[in-house]
Amino acid sequence: MTDAARAESTDAVPAESQPAPLPLLEPRDGTPDPVVSEAGLAAVATALAAGTGPVAVDAERASGYRYGQRAYLVQLRRNGAGTTLIDPMRCPDLAIIDDALAGAEWVLHAASQDLPCLLEIGMRPRTLFDTELAGRLAGFERVGLGIMVEQVLGRTLEKGHSAADWSTRPLPREWLTYAALDVEVLIELRDALEAELRRQDKLGWAQEEFAALVAAPPAEARVDPWRRTSGIHRIRSPRGLAIVRELWETRDRIARERDTAPGRILPDSAIVSAAQANPGSVDALLALPVFGGRATRRQVGVWYAAIAQARALTDDALPLARRAGDGPPPVHRWRDREPDAASRLAAAKEAAAGIAAAHGLPVENLISPDLVRRLSWDPPEAASADAVAQVLRAGGAREWQIGLTAEALAAAVTGPA
Repeated sequence: MTDAARAESTDAVPAESQPAPLPLLEPRDGTPDPVVSEAGLAAVATALAAGTGPVAVDAERASGYRYGQRAYLVQLRRNGAGTTLIDPMRCPDLAIIDDALAGAEWVLHAASQDLPCLLEIGMRPRTLFDTELAGRLAGFERVGLGIMVEQVLGRTLEKGHSAADWSTRPLPREWLTYAALDVEVLIELRDALEAELRRQDKLGWAQEEFAALVAAPPAEARVDPWRRTSGIHRIRSPRGLAIVRELWETRDRIARERDTAPGRILPDSAIVSAAQANPGSVDALLALPVFGGRATRRQVGVWYAAIAQARALTDDALPLARRAGDGPPPVHRWRDREPDAASRLAAAKEAAAGIAAAHGLPVENLISPDLVRRLSWDPPEAASADAVAQVLRAGGAREWQIGLTAEALAAAVTGPA
């Protein structure tokens, strides 16, 4: 929380006199066994439908271990129904749970991370409250679930299993306890944050943000996903980019077939190293330090075949240095290429930062930085507040954001002469 917001929300009690946070070690109703049958799923759906108030929802994935972002455990808690853990590997279709919760508000922390994997198993909220996003809007400087529970509710959550391989079966008992505790106090946290947002006159802003999350369509498949390879900025030549592309696509195919995280098949650093070296033989590839591991050496023929394919491409088949249609060029090029746009961007960023600070918000939650860049690069011909508002609205800005920023951004992008 910002200093101003914190000062208003406390009674200025010295830190040393505040009670120590109480550790949450066990769910109040005990740790339930995961639901693994259709009969168990039907019983849980009946209980959840009979419950009252919001429902706390969470999901555990196996990021870094498995291919994709599917859910390997779903946690739910609702007044009158208690806490439920569901194993989506045994119960892959949770439409019956979705139906049972059709009229309930869902409470999630960092909803954008969990909504895609929940949608895959048939669950999508009609209304929601995102406690992480609420914390950002309320001015909290740290918005992880553990620190939010500690700061707002005075309790501590054990976060030791957050990076575990949740595809493990059977799941250890201590992992299940950890998972159940993640929804134990989520509704209580939601109520406290709603009161804080109301006090700051920001609840309407939060509700617009939550509605946008619910209404957002499923993410489209990314164009040229290989361009997100870590370290690709070090590759300057089209031939090097072709090597990155061929290695990335080969790795992705193998990872999908094995259901393994791509980085466990071949790290990004190895892809970039090979693209920089452009080796002309298997031995030259093996001479690169990042290709010295046992697993990498076993697959060296596969990796070299991908490199050879990239080396054999004609010039007109090589990828462009930058995909067309991506919007403005990188900002560091603006001052030389379009100095007026660079000046507009500097003025727009300064205006947005001032507004965000005045309202105790992170600037990225006030207005999308990408939207500010696009507006600064290509402002409307008549840069009035109304014209800028139309651009912001078309770019997905919410009405509260437009109301706070349109006039100041219009003034920022009007010049220079």
